[in-house]
Amino acid sequence: MPDLATPLTHAAADVLRANDRGEQTVAAPLLYPHQWSWDAAFVAIGWGTVSVPRALDELRHLLRGQWRTGMIPQILFSAEPGYFPGPQRWRTVGLAAAPSDVVTSGICQPAVHSLAVWIIGEQAHRNGGADAEAFDLFLADTFDAWLAWHTWLDDARGTHPSGLIEIHHPWESGMDNSPRWDAACARVRVGEMAPYIREDTKHVADSGERPADADYDRYLWLVEQLVSVRYDDAAAREVIDFRVGDVFFTAVHALSADLLARLGTRLGRTTEAATLREMAARARAAVAATVDPGTGHARDYDMRAGEWLTASTIGGFAALICGAEPREYTRLVADLLGPAWCGHASLANPLPPTTSPDSPVFVSRNYWRGPQWPVITWLFTWALRHHGESEAADAIAAAGRRQLADGTFAEYYDAVSGAALGSRDQSWTAAAALAWAAEEDA
Repeated sequence: MPDLATPLTHAAADVLRANDRGEQTVAAPLLYPHQWSWDAAFVAIGWGTVSVPRALDELRHLLRGQWRTGMIPQILFSAEPGYFPGPQRWRTVGLAAAPSDVVTSGICQPAVHSLAVWIIGEQAHRNGGADAEAFDLFLADTFDAWLAWHTWLDDARGTHPSGLIEIHHPWESGMDNSPRWDAACARVRVGEMAPYIREDTKHVADSGERPADADYDRYLWLVEQLVSVRYDDAAAREVIDFRVGDVFFTAVHALSADLLARLGTRLGRTTEAATLREMAARARAAVAATVDPGTGHARDYDMRAGEWLTASTIGGFAALICGAEPREYTRLVADLLGPAWCGHASLANPLPPTTSPDSPVFVSRNYWRGPQWPVITWLFTWALRHHGESEAADAIAAAGRRQLADGTFAEYYDAVSGAALGSRDQSWTAAAALAWAAEEDA
């Protein structure tokens, strides 16, 4: 367990406790008052450093929203107001595939959940005793649900010849307005839909930190298109204006499927573990096949236009998440630490920005167009260490902890000025602080 007496970890644990609603943790107290899918995975990792049983409850609650198809939806809605688009816009209630007792959105987010299960399991077994026993029971009870989630991704979203996991909405990537999606979003033709009022700009005073209104028009139109086919994946491939192979999502799927395979082996589920390893291998190969021979970085693929998407973003480092041939991996680490990325002279902190500062579309304070996100920083440090690059992981993690010393636990940070941006007391930012502390103590 991390030393909660240190000011940063004590404050981080307090953020989780303040955002705790019993079995679920709201992503942020005002701007995000529900349970988000990939947020919940990271939050559970943070909880696991404080209380393993509470971490397991977080994941159990998330699984209440799992669709019969296996999809884990992006949002499980609570009764708390203050977020748009809410259930009325998603219109998932009554769908045969959706749960009958939980209201959810109709799309997904990156599959980091099995990574969370793995990390919590490691913590539980370090603690021993009741924590280890509770985890083992949890794993036996929920393994089939995590397996169904990865199987759905492979079967429903991994059908394109590229092998990439396809997404039908920028929100599914988790990196909503990233330059990764500019070209694909430019092809979205917004039709007639009900008027709306955004809630996010009520909680973030500077609208320059958030996606533009034109982005929101496209986001909501894509929801309308998905509603029109009742979120059927095969039908969505025919009607959706945005159909993109997401290389970062694919890499996360590969990593998590590999880790779930290891857990399956421990349970004696050898057939399922072999299937998961095959999924992971296909996804890793798909990531490798996207590499731009000029830059050496991974690329997303616009399945509508039949074109590679070449924006210089953090997505280009997807292979650092899922693994690559050793020489290629070492070269990517050097690129990440080098002068175009973490070592860029303009950066306030030597951490990965979401877009290269040398890119003409870099905006240091606008959401996923340039800021540094502590949760993404943590994910890269964990993956670097997992793949044997401990020195690079330690250097980035040390800078990440320094960034969080301001105590705001901000959603993201201006990559150039270092200013805290977006919502404050963000649960997954606090979780990143706790995860780094636990890694130091392990």
